Amino acid sequence: MSNLGKNILLVVAIVFCFSCTKRNLVYFSDLDPVKGDSFTITSKSEPRIQADDLLSITVTSLNAESNMLFNAGVLIPAEGSNTTISAPINESYLVDKDGFINYPVIGQIKLEGFTKQEAITRMSELLVEYVKDPIINIRFMNFKVTVIGEVQQPNSFVIPTEKITVLEALGLAGDMTAYGKRENVLIIREKDGIRTANRLNLNNKEVLNSDFFYLQQNDIVYVEPYKTKAIQADNNPRTFAIISSALTLAVIMFLNFRDAFTS
Repeated sequence: MSNLGKNILLVVAIVFCFSCTKRNLVYFSDLDPVKGDSFTITSKSEPRIQADDLLSITVTSLNAESNMLFNAGVLIPAEGSNTTISAPINESYLVDKDGFINYPVIGQIKLEGFTKQEAITRMSELLVEYVKDPIINIRFMNFKVTVIGEVQQPNSFVIPTEKITVLEALGLAGDMTAYGKRENVLIIREKDGIRTANRLNLNNKEVLNSDFFYLQQNDIVYVEPYKTKAIQADNNPRTFAIISSALTLAVIMFLNFRDAFTS
């Protein structure tokens, strides 16, 4: 074979090596394939009320008038009553930037930083003066997570159960595309006025014990694309020309150096 033919084959081989990088597309690929693994759940934490949360708060008791007073004017049947509710309760309470809600009769109540159960206990302490044996229910109305980047269906999702893992969030978004970096998933979280960013390696089973495995309300999950996807997404012909020229120049310099060294 002529030197020109050998050089062409060498160029093709070099380009092929650069373009073919082995990737691991398997989640938790280090799990034992035979025995499996078991983990004590330590990363699950109950969500805490934050500023800008929307809370649904309902109060029921044996007194129908009290129920009406503390439920936006909508009559809720007393305990044991056969009365039906004539209208749904649509009232929600916005947690302001200082962590307070404005509740009927009582006024300002600070709930920021409380879990739901802690908030229920606090509300019970305040309502006992007006309602005998109140039963209080609190729910997040805007518990949502956002999944963007290299997924099939990027979107924001409202979570009615108020509990979701990063895997479940990716499932809602249709899972990652083949170009998504499973070893470098970014979770952005705001808590107590501080924004944090943490990266998860979903090829590694240790993620199951991460504090970011269970998502909190308003978390953002960003799946970063591989560089090959970024290059494909760039439609600027100048970019391709620059990359092609640089690669060609590098190969020519390598061949010249090799010929000079072997001659």
